[in-house]
Amino acid sequence: MKRHILCINSGSSSIKFALYATGDGEETALGSGAVERIGQSAGRIWLQREGQGRVDRTDRFSDQRGALQAILEALQEAGCVAPDGVGHRVVSGGPRYLEHCRIDADFLQHIREYLRFAPLHLPAEIAAVEALQMAWPDIPQVACFDTAFHRTIPEVASRLPLPRNLWHEGVRKYGFHGLSYEYIVSRLAGAAQGRTIIAHLGNGASLAAVQDGHCMDTSMGLTPTGGLVMGTRCGDLDPGVILYLLEEKGYDGPQLERLLNHLSGLLGISAISGDMQALLRLRASEPHAQQALDIFAYSARKQIGAMVAALGGIDRLVFTGGIGEHAAPMRWAICRGLEYLGLQLDPLRNDAQNTVISTADSVVQVQVIPTNEDLIIARHTQRLLFPRSGDQ
Repeated sequence: MKRHILCINSGSSSIKFALYATGDGEETALGSGAVERIGQSAGRIWLQREGQGRVDRTDRFSDQRGALQAILEALQEAGCVAPDGVGHRVVSGGPRYLEHCRIDADFLQHIREYLRFAPLHLPAEIAAVEALQMAWPDIPQVACFDTAFHRTIPEVASRLPLPRNLWHEGVRKYGFHGLSYEYIVSRLAGAAQGRTIIAHLGNGASLAAVQDGHCMDTSMGLTPTGGLVMGTRCGDLDPGVILYLLEEKGYDGPQLERLLNHLSGLLGISAISGDMQALLRLRASEPHAQQALDIFAYSARKQIGAMVAALGGIDRLVFTGGIGEHAAPMRWAICRGLEYLGLQLDPLRNDAQNTVISTADSVVQVQVIPTNEDLIIARHTQRLLFPRSGDQ
């Protein structure tokens, strides 16, 4: 039986959404869109239906509830039927939620205990769930966790070098971007056997070391702030820097959160922008832009080396995410210096955005695969709400 699934990806200032028809082997994208600049004076909503016209208008969206109401109205305006179920990307499930699950009152109570594990994301995601409950109280909802893909990471990689009681309180490596990684593994299918490193590079960036389709390690840790240098997030940082800022510079918690998550990374290094494309345009004239790009590439290259060590080698490197899919110069910069692994990038294939961008004789195959987190959300929502024979 065909079902219509609405996929929601909520951020603090935007909501991305997509509508799918699923069931009986069907996975058809019916449309996608976004509400942008929530909470600002001039917001925007757009919806593109497959094979049809586009809804695109400006408006003011004061909060998540107003943005969700605008999405529902845009779907109705475009002639879309009300969904049978809604799936949400939820960045962290904390130590309690290791698998995707249906949303109920207990979920909403418990997920608030883990706000500090993803303070940039969880408040907006919870607000979106509650707004849709008010608008469509009879339509079931599902939480799809970015952390779920990483549940196979062995304890030797996920345990932090802290007192043991903190492990039991949930202080450990969780990993993120799991929906993206799950999609890439599904695209690789049989080719996922062996040792694969997936680089999800966007404003938020991370790597996953995947052995035979299972995650063995990842670059992010307790929160999405750690690991690689990112657009505005610092990535891995000596804890002594935090102590220095607390004790010598008088920072408090909110100031540290703003510094580490909003003012650091490419933005902090360049003092220009956290946007990769902007820095690539300015690199010839702005030395700080070039330095930010160099540090980003160095950070990714170093983390790739760590993931190779975790896997005991590498058979395949996959780039995905906005930067990974579209920034050919950055892929080239990252792969330079990895020749010792047997990795040879083909500059023509790389510039042409081919799926395989390594040379024919490269020991390590390098691929570019566009991610699709919405499809993974639709699949899990279908499976949990409308299970078929054989679903688990």
